[in-house]
Amino acid sequence: MKRLRVTAAVDGESAPAFYGMLADSPRVAETHLLEWNTTSEGVETVLFGIRGDPGQFAAAAPQTDGIGSVTLSPASGEWTYALVDTRPLSTSLFAAIHRARARPGLVVRKPIVYRDGEMHFRVVGESDALQAALAEGPEAMDVRVESVGTFRGALDHPGTRLSERQREALAAAHDLGYYERPRGATHEDVAAALDCAPSTASRHLQAAEAKLVDAALDEFGPAV
Repeated sequence: MKRLRVTAAVDGESAPAFYGMLADSPRVAETHLLEWNTTSEGVETVLFGIRGDPGQFAAAAPQTDGIGSVTLSPASGEWTYALVDTRPLSTSLFAAIHRARARPGLVVRKPIVYRDGEMHFRVVGESDALQAALAEGPEAMDVRVESVGTFRGALDHPGTRLSERQREALAAAHDLGYYERPRGATHEDVAAALDCAPSTASRHLQAAEAKLVDAALDEFGPAV
């Protein structure tokens, strides 16, 4: 089973108005498609996270093709969440995306991230299905495959990226109070617990911390 990380850009003249609101609005920094639910009537209820002006989004979205009601949550920090009823088959671009996403043999993983005129997403599936979906993408959409690899399932959890020694170093540091404020232990204390040199303990901690920080800052979570 393969996994892809993909970026897609849509020709501005061909993009539906709602796509522009998601990916290229001066009043919205970025939008995350978090979940969707498809009904038998051809309506999808989609949960979006919006970093920007939710009022403008809620007022303008129902005026665009294929969009019904928009319900906003109270703001949570810089993010607001919106439930949006859509009819994806009502515009050619979203219909083509819908057909590609509904193809047997693949799954589009969430979130789908929209910003700076582009959409970023991950796909997992069989090689033939992935290739066919990419080949059948809308003509107005420029698709770039950013990375390809083997889907690792549970191994995608950031903790599984750590080596055994890195995990031991983090556990020892945590138990000794190294991450408390004020700090309750030093590299030397961690080294003594691991029976290694302080420089070695420091190297293990730095490598482990870097892996966890990379995972935390990745907009998609752990790499797939």
